[in-house]
Amino acid sequence: MDLVYIVSPMILISVVLAAVWLDRWSVPVILVALGGGILFGSDVLNLWHFDNALLANRIANFALVFILFQGGFGIKRNDFRAVALPAGGLAVWGVMLTAGITLAFLWKVLGWPFEKACLLAAIISSTDAAATFSILRRYALPKRLSSTLVIESAANDPMAVLLTVVAVQTLAAGQVPNFWTALASAWKFAAGPLLGWLMGRASVWLFNKLRFQDRGYYYVLFFGIVLLTYGLAELMHSSGMLAVFIAGHVMGNHSFVHKQGVAQFSAAFASVANICTFILLGLLVFPRQWTHIWADGLILFLTLTFISRPLAVALSTLGMGIRIPHLVFMSWAGLRGAVPIVLATYPAAANLPGSQDIFNLVFFAVILSVLIQGSTLGPVARLFRLLARRTRPEPMYSLELVTMAPSDMDLVVVDLPEHGPNPELRIQDLRLPPDSVITLVSRGPQVVSPNGSTRLRGGDQVTVLAHVHNEEAVKKALLFPFAPR
Repeated sequence: MDLVYIVSPMILISVVLAAVWLDRWSVPVILVALGGGILFGSDVLNLWHFDNALLANRIANFALVFILFQGGFGIKRNDFRAVALPAGGLAVWGVMLTAGITLAFLWKVLGWPFEKACLLAAIISSTDAAATFSILRRYALPKRLSSTLVIESAANDPMAVLLTVVAVQTLAAGQVPNFWTALASAWKFAAGPLLGWLMGRASVWLFNKLRFQDRGYYYVLFFGIVLLTYGLAELMHSSGMLAVFIAGHVMGNHSFVHKQGVAQFSAAFASVANICTFILLGLLVFPRQWTHIWADGLILFLTLTFISRPLAVALSTLGMGIRIPHLVFMSWAGLRGAVPIVLATYPAAANLPGSQDIFNLVFFAVILSVLIQGSTLGPVARLFRLLARRTRPEPMYSLELVTMAPSDMDLVVVDLPEHGPNPELRIQDLRLPPDSVITLVSRGPQVVSPNGSTRLRGGDQVTVLAHVHNEEAVKKALLFPFAPR
C-alpha cells in the first residue's frame, strides 16, 4: 500500500514536469506518460513491477469510455458540417481501408500469420486525437485542413474499437467470420449510435429539469450517465464506445444547465484518465522484450505510414477536390497514439496466443509514429507552403460562464487582427447588439478591465457576454473596424 502513495505521486509529478518542459518541442503528453511508466517500471528503475494485462485492460477500457465521450462532446456540429465529407469519410471508411490494406500487405505480401496481421491491422487503424491536436495547434494551417484532421482523429476511434472487438472475438472463438458475424457487427454499429443519441437527448432534458443547489451533484450525474450509456449498450450487445461517443456529441451541441462546469469536469477527467492509463500501460511494457520484435515493429510502422495511410486517405476522399499537398499532409499527419495502445491489451485479456508480442509491436510502432511524424509535421507543412502565418500564442486570461439555470446567454471570444486600419478603437464606439457586454480584454500578459473609454488594440482577445443568436453580430461589430479597406 505504501507503494501506491509514494511511487504513484512520484510518477504523476514527474510526468507533468516533463510534459511542461517538453511541450516546447511539441512532445505529446501521452508519450511522456508512457515514458514515465517505462522509466519507473521493471526494466529500468524497477520501482513498480506490473504485468497484469487483464487489469490494465479493464482500467484502460474504463478510461476509454470517458476519453471517447469527451471526444464527441468537443466536436461542434457546425465544424463537422463544414468538413463532414472528408472527416466523416476518413473516420469511417479511412479506418476500414487502413485496416484492410494493412492486413492484406502484412498477410499476403510479407507472409505474416493471418491472426497476427488481422489483430495488428484492426488495433492500429485509427489516428490519435490527443497527439494530433497537441501538435497541430502550434501551426497556422488552413482552417479546412486542420478541422478535417482534428475531427477525423476525434471521431475515428469508435470504428477502430469495433474492428478490434470483432477481430478478437472471432479469433477467440476460433471461427471464420460469417453472415452472423457480419450481422452482429452491423448491429453494434447501428444500435450503439441510436442508443447514444437517445441517452444524450434524455441527459440534456434531465439536466435542465433538475435544480441542484450543490454543483457537485451535476458531476455525479454526468459520471453516472456516461457509465450507464456504456453499460446499456454493452447489455444490448451493441457498441458501448460508439454509444458514449454519440451521447457526448449530442450533449456537446445542446444547451443545458451547468454545461460549462460539466464540460470542464469531463475534459479534466478525460485528461487524468488518459495520463494515468498510459502510465499504467508504460509499466506494462518490458523494453528488453523489444530485442526480438523491433524489426517487425519498424515494418509495421513503415507499412502503415507509407502504404496504408496514404492509400486510405486517397480513396476515402476521392472526388472531393482536395489538393494534392493537402492529401500528402493528411497522410503524414495520421499520428497513432492512445487508442491503439489501449486496444493492444484486448488480445491479452482474451488469452489469445502471442498477445504480448502484439502489445509490444503496437507500442513500438506508436512511439515511432509520434516521434518521427509528430516532430516533422512543421517542416512538412512548410515544404508544401501550408503555413499562412505565425500562430498566435494562447491568451493568458479567460472567463467562463457557469449557469445554474436555463439561459440563452453565453460568452463569445473574438481575436482581433494584429494589424488593421484602426489600431485603436474605443469600446463606446462599437455597435454591439443589444444586451451585449464586453467583460474582459486579454492583451498579452496583461488583463484589461473594460469600460466605455477603453481602447481596443490589434492582437487583443475580447470576451463578450451576449445572446447566443447574436454571436455572429458580435464578431462582425468587433472585426469590421479592423477589416482591410
